[in-house]
Amino acid sequence: MKVLFVYPRFERHADSHPELRQFVPMNEYLGSPSLGIAAVAAVTPPHWQIEFRDDRVVDGAAPTDADLVALSFFTPAATRALALADHFRAQGHVVVAGGIFTTSLPDVVAPHVDAIVVGEGEGAWPQLLADFERGALQPRYDVAPLPPCTLPVPRTDLYFDNEAAHLRPDDYPLQLSRGCPLHCHACALPHVMGPQLRAFTLEHVLAQLALMEAHGKRACLTEDTSWLPGAGRRVLEALLDVLIERGTSASVSYIGTSFPMIRITPPALLEKAKRAGIDMYYLVTGFDPISMKAFTGKHPDALRRAEDAIAKAFDAGIEPYASFLYGNDQDDHGTVDRVLAFCAKTKIRKAEFAIATPYPGTPQWHQLVAEDRILTRDWRLYNDANPVFRAAQLTPDQVTDGYLRLWRDFYADRTTTVSGMSDYERIIQF
Repeated sequence: MKVLFVYPRFERHADSHPELRQFVPMNEYLGSPSLGIAAVAAVTPPHWQIEFRDDRVVDGAAPTDADLVALSFFTPAATRALALADHFRAQGHVVVAGGIFTTSLPDVVAPHVDAIVVGEGEGAWPQLLADFERGALQPRYDVAPLPPCTLPVPRTDLYFDNEAAHLRPDDYPLQLSRGCPLHCHACALPHVMGPQLRAFTLEHVLAQLALMEAHGKRACLTEDTSWLPGAGRRVLEALLDVLIERGTSASVSYIGTSFPMIRITPPALLEKAKRAGIDMYYLVTGFDPISMKAFTGKHPDALRRAEDAIAKAFDAGIEPYASFLYGNDQDDHGTVDRVLAFCAKTKIRKAEFAIATPYPGTPQWHQLVAEDRILTRDWRLYNDANPVFRAAQLTPDQVTDGYLRLWRDFYADRTTTVSGMSDYERIIQF
């Protein structure tokens, strides 16, 4: 038996706005596929042959002799994913789908496939394959959040042979936990993986890292929840201790965080991250109470707290690479100037800018649907580069213009050349 896993492609920012390539003096960066397929592949029985295609690199719709085609995707890739599903079914293949979009909008995906998996795929995949083998595939498999101790190491090695020579991922996600106790309005994580943070053991985390290191790859720690006091922080701190002891400063490229997380993290832990070789924070904004108020011009205390967080990061010797959302309800005509002034004052050298996007499954999505403010369900436009809802104070054209001005004006006086950049400066996913 053979299964073909396909990671569907999606529009990058510069596909939507080619002029970005003129504004920003950096190489394009191809982020790694999500861990969904790698995680499910790890629980695939050994008598199943596995083929993997990264549709961003090779044609995901090419002919296959696979008995089963499996798609895992998030919202911006949903348009392509559903087209692939229709294509493979027309060729006579059985198609199944899972991932964050399928879990959030199962009724949208179900008509295009033979079976859907709602929730964390490892809990249903062996049973789904057994059902398929005996001709009893069910139309839907629902999975509750899984205990991390029951999960094998994701098969990230499947991805390494599908890299593009000109767009090679610099790093792959290293998962420390699943679930989240926070309820940020723009995040689907508690809905998809549950409201409880479930930490992996240090042994599991080190096994993930070892698999990447064995293939010459670096890891990225994308979960800002790792800074929360409790099990997640304990695993993070233990990992940092191991990295310090090994002296393997090149193992981890960056670690995710936010203004509140920097503020609540003890300076000693930030310093430990630096000693472990962490050069950069990937600082997300637009989700938390500080960044949602800091650039409105109405909350000077929030702005001060944001400035203090940046200073604290620099004091620890770790540079913040900031990702700013624009086009939310709190944004107005002055937000662009306020964000640019903040970057100049705090000496942020690297930043990316995104249009606020209500992803299915998030509280923001449910609010905007209820208020009839969703402009389109063309999922390819949900790539953080297109306005897809009516903002309270800005028209869609104003959102787009402000987004492009943020990119253009932030990088207008920067003379960084491609040849002079370190790996972590090439993170922008155009």
